[in-house]
Amino acid sequence: MPDWGIVSAVIRANSILPATRTDIELTTADGVTLVGELATPVDRPPVATLICLHPLPTHGGMMDSHLYRKAAWRLPALAGVAVLRFNTRGTGSLRGTSGGTFDNGVAERYDVAAAIEYAEFHDLPELWLVGWSFGTDLALMYGCDPAVRGLILLSPPLRYAKPEHLASWAASGRPVTALVPEFDDYLRPAEARRRFAAIPQAEVVGVPGGKHLWVGHSELILDEIVRRVAPESAPLPRSFDGPMEFGDASAYANRTVAAFAGKPLPGPAAGEAPGGE
Repeated sequence: MPDWGIVSAVIRANSILPATRTDIELTTADGVTLVGELATPVDRPPVATLICLHPLPTHGGMMDSHLYRKAAWRLPALAGVAVLRFNTRGTGSLRGTSGGTFDNGVAERYDVAAAIEYAEFHDLPELWLVGWSFGTDLALMYGCDPAVRGLILLSPPLRYAKPEHLASWAASGRPVTALVPEFDDYLRPAEARRRFAAIPQAEVVGVPGGKHLWVGHSELILDEIVRRVAPESAPLPRSFDGPMEFGDASAYANRTVAAFAGKPLPGPAAGEAPGGE
């Protein structure tokens, strides 16, 4: 059991707030076992659910990529939001390594479907897909499921998703929000607005000063997510009056940008940053 200390303190990068955290396994239609975690509020039913699709695993992306672990550590307590994170096939983190091998966004369709199916089976409410980088392409290509309420896309490079995928979301009428860094290496706000015009209901939000990995922008991004899925809880508080523990950020030192500098990118085109810190 965690060694909780009762404090009233500023929420920091490694602050872990109370939640019910359950290690889960997802079984895909092609027989692969994926590892993950579901974090839910301790004291109330969740008001919404985030299904997190992580950045490129060949360049450090995983279920513990910093925005997603912060979401899981904070949002159940602060916003009543459930956070479902998992490693796509062949991806490892402290939670463990999922079966199978990275398939360049092809067989990962089964991974996305398995996560949605798990959330449906467990009666989790208001399912939102949150994709980051490579995960945004998975969300656009494979997430237009009737159970999904909408999309939130972080640093979408639009490398794998094709016009027909955008057309499916346009026809669905469901909300799509793209948070695009001002200084993204691959798709900046003006070009993103042009390309996402194929989805009339899409909202493209340019983030001044932002970069692809959102270092230094975690609070802003979590606020923007909550503003869409649980607006009554936005903006999030910056301090917490209650039990708090602290994660070990050094556990992710091998998933930094520097660790993958110069490594060739897989996929149909250049343009995917490392997915770690």
